[in-house]
Amino acid sequence: MKTRFFLFIALVVALCVGSTDELSAQRRGTDANIHGHIIHAQTREHIPFVTITVKDTTIGLVADASGHFFLKNLPVGEHTIVAEAIGLETVEQTVRMEAGKTIELNFEMKDATHTMDEVVVSATRNETNKKATATIVNVASAKLFDTTGSNNLAESMAFQPGLRVENTCGNCGAVQLRINGLDGQYSQILLDSSPIFSSLAGVYGLEQLPVAMIERVEVIRGGGSALFGSNAIGGVVNIITKEPLRNSLSLGHTTNIMESGDAEFNTSLNGSFVSDDRRAGVYLFGMVKDRDAYDRNDDGFTDLTSMLSRTLGFRGYYKTSPHSKLTAEYHHISEFRRGGDQIDLPPHMAEIAEQVDHNINGGSLRWNYFSPNSRHFVNLYTSAQGIGRDSYYGTGKDPNAYGETKDLTLVAGAQYSYVFEKCLFLPAQFTVGFEYSYNDLNDHSMGFNRTIEQTVRTAGLYLQNEWQSEKINFVIGGRLDKHNMMDNVIFSPRANLRYSPHENVGLRVSYSSGYRAPQAFDEDLHIDAVNNQSSIIELDPNLKPEYSHSFSASADLYHNFGTLQANLLIEGFYTMLDDVFALAKTGENAEGYIIQTRYNASGAKVRGLNAELKLGIPDVFEFQAGYTFQRSHYDEPEEWSDNVEAVRRMFRTPDHYAYFTASANLTRQFKASLFGNYTGQMLVQHNAGYIEADRSELTPSFWDLGLKLSYNFQLTNTIGLEINGGVKNFLDSYQDDIDRGAFRDSVYIFGPMMPRTFFLGLKFTL
Repeated sequence: MKTRFFLFIALVVALCVGSTDELSAQRRGTDANIHGHIIHAQTREHIPFVTITVKDTTIGLVADASGHFFLKNLPVGEHTIVAEAIGLETVEQTVRMEAGKTIELNFEMKDATHTMDEVVVSATRNETNKKATATIVNVASAKLFDTTGSNNLAESMAFQPGLRVENTCGNCGAVQLRINGLDGQYSQILLDSSPIFSSLAGVYGLEQLPVAMIERVEVIRGGGSALFGSNAIGGVVNIITKEPLRNSLSLGHTTNIMESGDAEFNTSLNGSFVSDDRRAGVYLFGMVKDRDAYDRNDDGFTDLTSMLSRTLGFRGYYKTSPHSKLTAEYHHISEFRRGGDQIDLPPHMAEIAEQVDHNINGGSLRWNYFSPNSRHFVNLYTSAQGIGRDSYYGTGKDPNAYGETKDLTLVAGAQYSYVFEKCLFLPAQFTVGFEYSYNDLNDHSMGFNRTIEQTVRTAGLYLQNEWQSEKINFVIGGRLDKHNMMDNVIFSPRANLRYSPHENVGLRVSYSSGYRAPQAFDEDLHIDAVNNQSSIIELDPNLKPEYSHSFSASADLYHNFGTLQANLLIEGFYTMLDDVFALAKTGENAEGYIIQTRYNASGAKVRGLNAELKLGIPDVFEFQAGYTFQRSHYDEPEEWSDNVEAVRRMFRTPDHYAYFTASANLTRQFKASLFGNYTGQMLVQHNAGYIEADRSELTPSFWDLGLKLSYNFQLTNTIGLEINGGVKNFLDSYQDDIDRGAFRDSVYIFGPMMPRTFFLGLKFTL
């Protein structure tokens, strides 16, 4: 298998090297040049660092600090020149280039409060204008990361409709992302469109990815198995890493002080370097995070882990021709976290200790080609990630609770798209692709007499056709998967329709299906401490696959009230789960550890409504808010403990939750932002230990509010300094009935992850 993987890499490199001559042949000595400038339509001032590209080629550059640009030796013929910048409307102009001639081309750009014309890739696996997609795609951008003062992915993802981020363990701080009320393992997390986020990576992965390496995050709610395979029942989260645009350097540091005086320090160093001819570039990123442990109720047991995390990596490109590009990405993450009591002592000398030491190395290689006539598109890609984890999950000073985990994920695939001028009744784009994924997991916990040896191999073939016009988009497609842990080939269809009776109205309906194989998931690789005992998860020998059917309908409305821009999205969703996975206590094993068994419940229904409102006046203020109302129930009452009455309501799924962000430019240099999350009441499980018997608890509702102020100093024409500060969770909303002592239930935790925390930051940019 590994031999085939490396042969695939060799094929990609050979194709790229073979096409390098094309670049020289097409651009050598044409002397067809464009020069010009970019100015703001209202202020008439020059705009620096605007991206200028030749559409449907890899040719492009970034304007200089004075707002001027010069494109040289362009291919002769007719071309569309595109000017793009964050916060500004995209502008296109068409020109005809002739050998030996230089022309002047100037751009005027207007402010765009909300990036309605963003290009996204997750909707159809092809680059598509967000407003014109048949599927709703939400985008978390660098602007959101800045507004909310986020340092990692976990801190920012709750500011999207239908999404919740929650801490699921008070000892080790495991975090999961819920989409439309479904558990984290129902969502497929992609890195640059590649599914290398394995079950092991999903346990702590959201906190391990710094926003410094992320360009944007694309979110699709609802089933995505038709394009992205298993586990995409709840939705798809596609993390797009940063690509170099111009020569730049940034150094930032943020100090966070919790209400107890415990601190967290985040330091980042990032650089972007691009060659003079714009054929090659690299973006380098690095971050160090150091956090003290936090004990809310002063019982000597942590409620927030201590942590030391280091991340570094790069994303680089080489343009092998005007119509092809090779992209490479690499990341290394090392993280140590410790929770429980006596955290300065070895873990086996503590009453409760959860200690995890990760060493992660991953990367990808991708080659893209699009033909000069913009009809053919080819994408060859491969990626890999290896994880080594040393762990201790133990209670009662157990000397045998150490464990070791090795995890290897490999992905390789190819995709081809063809654009029809007319297919039956409309222009269309046909896409076909093949993807092979391999995951080898070996988790050994000697004290628990448990070894998980799991190899998952999935081969997938997907096809889709998208008919598109200004008013109508219609997508129909499906994916065939052969999963080695399932007997039969799985077919996952999808259908999406967008109808726009007016340019400011988008009506969408969609259907998709999905599945989950009977395999170990992220929570199986984490061991809970309950009643001074360890709790582990086992799979029912008769566990069957889980299937889903998802439906949604939405209205996406845009309107300008003078200078006020507005966007309202209302979406209804309905998901049916057959043979849904559930957990129940089934006793203790010979070693005295609590056993929870994953079995097939009767089925479940998740239905609800998402609403999102965006308002803004360009360069003055922006406001965004989202609200979700939902119901999540099993078809029949399910019993999780012998001592608790069976219920139909799914646990940890509030009926109401919401978010908002608001930012205002008080002056050109001074900016203020206010942000928050609301979580309504929900039902959670509370295991015996600190309390006498198991019981189901109805939690109170929470508001988690934050404030940030920032001021920018322009030290020189090219050097800037930002000073920022504020407070997160300034109401200090926090769970007030956390269990105390060694017999605590570590998974009885809910509400905001951080207490009231003050922060102060500095950032230099060059």
